[in-house]
Amino acid sequence: MNIAYDSLCDLLARRYSCRAFLPEPVPDDVLERIVKAAGHAPSWWNAQPWAVTLTRGNETHRFREALMDAAQYDTARPDLAWPTAYPGLQQARRQEFERQLHDAVGTPEGDCILREDLAAREVLFFDAPHVAIIHATAESGPYGALDCGGFVTAFMLAATAQGVATIAQASVAAYAPMIRTYFDLPENRLILCAISLGYQDRSAPENKFRTPRAALNEIYDPRG
Repeated sequence: MNIAYDSLCDLLARRYSCRAFLPEPVPDDVLERIVKAAGHAPSWWNAQPWAVTLTRGNETHRFREALMDAAQYDTARPDLAWPTAYPGLQQARRQEFERQLHDAVGTPEGDCILREDLAAREVLFFDAPHVAIIHATAESGPYGALDCGGFVTAFMLAATAQGVATIAQASVAAYAPMIRTYFDLPENRLILCAISLGYQDRSAPENKFRTPRAALNEIYDPRG
């Protein structure tokens, strides 16, 4: 029995994308422990290109309002290009996720209203009391962004270990210029994503399903 491996697998299995949060804030010391743990993520030449701007209290509400205005009046200008397609199994997994979500909230499959409501809820950070903006130096390029992906994963696992729910939101990065201006970040900071976090609303139906994971033979190709 490998206790460390089993604990890691348990954290990975328990982490999920929370889409309804309670208003109760996360204590400052818990937030600090989450960020500190995530900082142990590996990076190219130990460059650690990531940084976190995390809102608390009224600042979350003010930023939420600013993002709502941007979503209504600004043109989306993400620093990194969106995916151009989801081929094959990727598209099938997206469709399965949508089916599960429709089943959970009780709407017919293909109902566009749910998708529109989710988009609106994303701008509201799903009512989370905190949102973390993950950004990196532009000079670190795509591999710096790749390093930050490891940081995001470590952040969410550390949050899960602390009983804090999360959801990573690439859609928030659509308004990268506004975010840099709002938080007075340098122009060379790439806005990569947001992580909304707080305590889950266990009564919300959208929090009561879990997406399946790919089978080992779909992702693993041993050679030799």
